[in-house]
Amino acid sequence: MLYEKDNMRFISTIITLVLFLLFLATTGFAQSPGTWELGLELANIQYEEPGFMEQEGPMSGICASYTSPRKDNTSMLRIEGRYAVAQMDYTSNGTGTMDGIDDYLFELRGLFGRDFRLKSGAVLTPYVGLGYRYLNDDMSGKTSSTGAMGYEREANYYYSPIGIEVMRDSGEVWSWGLMAEYDFFWYGVQKSHFSDIGPGFGDAENDQDSGYGIRGSIKLLRKGKNLNMLIEPYIRYWDIDQSKTTTVSVPGTSALVIEPANNSTEIGLKIAITF
Repeated sequence: MLYEKDNMRFISTIITLVLFLLFLATTGFAQSPGTWELGLELANIQYEEPGFMEQEGPMSGICASYTSPRKDNTSMLRIEGRYAVAQMDYTSNGTGTMDGIDDYLFELRGLFGRDFRLKSGAVLTPYVGLGYRYLNDDMSGKTSSTGAMGYEREANYYYSPIGIEVMRDSGEVWSWGLMAEYDFFWYGVQKSHFSDIGPGFGDAENDQDSGYGIRGSIKLLRKGKNLNMLIEPYIRYWDIDQSKTTTVSVPGTSALVIEPANNSTEIGLKIAITF
């Protein structure tokens, strides 16, 4: 019953966000100069702590962005965000398996770039920005196949996207493009709610200061009279080094805790409209 409630909460959140985006799209706010993009994302995400454990499962969500009008057809300012949910399966050599873990992810980014028109007619746009990524992995209340108790984990990443986009018209209807990006990792905080395990366990916060991200995509844009349709296969990858050590309480004593080095790979497809 607990996880049915969690699923309903996730679904309600997605419905609320969709309704909000539709409200923007049908009001004068969305008619302001610039370009809006509203879409859906379907993906598979795999998280791994090499030598310790891994999780994998399907992910789905919504995304939106607003790009301001190009000043003098050169400057680009964009804000973008996404929200996604996943059902993950856990595997570990030490603590067994666990299925049906509820995850949700939120990400917000601000980008600034500049357009350069090439002789071929393509538009090249290098950009930089700031980003925040939050991932909640909730195993609280669940028990693994070996009897290990689960707990909630929260990952917070602060980073700077550094990337380049290129778009080229292929006629009156279709355009295509590529995007490649390196994410400079500034800082991270991993929160582990060990108190979910039972009385006497304290929660931990581990600081992370080393890692990086990489992402890339292929863009296919079909131009319409009022709306354009975007199809974008993508990959997003994070590689985060071992965290700093912190001390937490355990029944009768205390213990040193680290967040192991980890990586995550998200491979998916975005389908969106732009206007």
